[in-house]
Amino acid sequence: MNAAGTIRLACLGAGRMGRGIAHAAAYAGHPVALLDAKQRDAQGFEALKAEALSEIESGLAMLADLGAFDAAAIPAIMARITVHPLAEADAAMGNADIVFEGVPETRDAKAEAFALFDKVAAPGAILASTTSTMVSTQLAALTARPAQFLNAHWLNPAFLVPLVELSPTDSTDPAVLDRLKGFLEGMGKVPVTCRAAPGYIVPRIQMLAMNEAARIVEEGVASAEDVDKAVIYGFGLRFAVLGLLEFIDWGGGDILAYASRYMTQATGDARYGAPDIVERNMAEGRIGLRTGQGFYDYRNRDADAFRREKLGAFVHMLQRQGLMQPPQG
Repeated sequence: MNAAGTIRLACLGAGRMGRGIAHAAAYAGHPVALLDAKQRDAQGFEALKAEALSEIESGLAMLADLGAFDAAAIPAIMARITVHPLAEADAAMGNADIVFEGVPETRDAKAEAFALFDKVAAPGAILASTTSTMVSTQLAALTARPAQFLNAHWLNPAFLVPLVELSPTDSTDPAVLDRLKGFLEGMGKVPVTCRAAPGYIVPRIQMLAMNEAARIVEEGVASAEDVDKAVIYGFGLRFAVLGLLEFIDWGGGDILAYASRYMTQATGDARYGAPDIVERNMAEGRIGLRTGQGFYDYRNRDADAFRREKLGAFVHMLQRQGLMQPPQG
């Protein structure tokens, strides 16, 4: 970290993820070096550089046009981003505080990138892979600095979606996790931590939801348009206010357990069955808000105030989207 409090970043890989992170970090005031991870001739590199900078600038211009910020700030944001050929790895990564790796999703590509980090990165630099398919424990062995390594799964578009899923390993220094969380929070992101497991959190949930939506269309239950309308105006609106586990507690875990049993029996498909934790919570009386405990502990909270807070957020969201009609007559 320099005297001004900014953090120097390098993105190892100048593809979509590297560009998205560069956009977000430069917008937040941090200098970013985009390093092309492929060996190219001079002409090929210049084409890549122009494409990367144009894509980032176009993204910024779009957000400014949508009213997110004043377009007059774009030149200063772009000035924080540099693009380097692979031959300039020392210059791009040598003084970086954090290196985000975003090379293709193959073990060989990751191994080459991690070896380059080990060779040229500063002794205290953090190495954060952005892989969406490999788990951090599979990759930790590829670096000679496992204590400084973890995964940071950004959701696309990286410059817009706040969530970043952090997945450390048993070898990750807790201070490294804290440093990266603090950096992300400082730039307006919302980091969450999860154990190294396939699918992380969001991809695992959305994979099930997307496949189920496709099955509904496949089975002729509803049209694609009506499925998406149901998701946007029902599913999506509710879960923008309440988390999935909060929603279980809100309605009652017993309702989910009974509904899951019915769906399993009615369809003959075990995929609708509730996990053991839902059945166990119900058996032990941890229903949710009604009993004071569920996935969350409400015993020292004002349940009525909690309901009012969430309903208020829901009403506000409906009003902003023009979906709250005034009384008629």
